[in-house]
Amino acid sequence: MIRVFIGFDPRETVAWHVLVHSILSRSSAPVSFVPLALNNLEGLMWRERNNLQSTDFSFSRFLTPYLSGYEGWSIFMDCDMLVLDDIAKLWNMRDEKYSVMCVKHDHKPRESIKFLNAPQTAYGKKNWSSVMLFNNARCKSLTPEYVNAATGLELHQFKWLEGDDQIGELPPEWNHLVGYDEPAKSVSNVHYTIGGPYFREYVDCEYAAEWLSDRDRMLRVDQRD
Repeated sequence: MIRVFIGFDPRETVAWHVLVHSILSRSSAPVSFVPLALNNLEGLMWRERNNLQSTDFSFSRFLTPYLSGYEGWSIFMDCDMLVLDDIAKLWNMRDEKYSVMCVKHDHKPRESIKFLNAPQTAYGKKNWSSVMLFNNARCKSLTPEYVNAATGLELHQFKWLEGDDQIGELPPEWNHLVGYDEPAKSVSNVHYTIGGPYFREYVDCEYAAEWLSDRDRMLRVDQRD
C-alpha cells in the first residue's frame, strides 16, 4: 500500500481532489490518501498561524511520520500539484540509506507575492519539502511537540536531521515547478507553486490544459437513460 499524505487548504479544495484523482487514475498499485486538514488535527497542531504561511499545511506536513506510526515509508505532497505518471514509480525510489528524499531545487523566486496575495519567501532548500518520501522510522524527531515549536526554517531546511547526507535526491521530473523550470514533455508531477489554473489569475499557466482535463474526468458521472 502506497501511503500518500496531501496538504489540505479549504481555499484550494478542488486542487486537493484533482490531485488525488490524477494519482488514483494512473497508479498501478493500491494507494491510501490522508488529507492533512487542520480540523482533523485537533490536539496535534496548536501553533499559531504566522504571516509567512501561505497554506494551512505549511507545518502540518512534518507530522507525516508521526501519523504513520513512525513505520514504513510515506509520501507527502502539496495539494497544488498534478501527477501525470504512475505514483508507484516514485514509491519504488525509496532508499533505506536516507531518512527523507526530495527534489533538491535551487529555487530562487522572483516575485514577492503569489496566489491569494500570499507572501513569497526566499530561503535555502525552498520547495524541497513540497514532495517528500519519508523513511518514517528515521524521522522520530518529528514529534507533535517539535513540529509545533520549531521555526519554519528549522523544519523546511531539515534541521531536524543530523546532516544533509540523510537527504536523498529524487529526479526533478517529480517536482516540476511551473513558471520556473523549463517546460518538458517528461514531467511526472506538475507543481503550480505560484498559482494553479483553479485561480483566475493563472488559468493560462503551463500545464493548465492538463489540469482542466483531469478536473473534468474527476467530475465524471454516468447517467441512466
